[in-house]
Amino acid sequence: MRIAVNVSALQLRSRGFIDEVRQAIAVDAQAPCGLELEITESLIMEDVRHSRQILREIRAMGVTIAIDDFGTGFSSLSYLAKLPVDTLKIDRSFGQ
Repeated sequence: MRIAVNVSALQLRSRGFIDEVRQAIAVDAQAPCGLELEITESLIMEDVRHSRQILREIRAMGVTIAIDDFGTGFSSLSYLAKLPVDTLKIDRSFGQ
């Protein structure tokens, strides 16, 4: 079973965020493969360098990362391809 958790701007910017994720998944060896962190496109694009570093560390733990609400910001697919993410969730308004 996979559980998706939305990550807020405050969490992503927190210095202790990586440690919090590490502690949360430490309770069970299977926890990382059952966790997906959802981060909005706009939040990632606010500070791409910082976001990329955080996303790499999270993926190294075995946690899946999804970009949520793609299509609401200004990023391109070619740029997003450089980010360490597993899933791209397209905003409903993108197809309208």
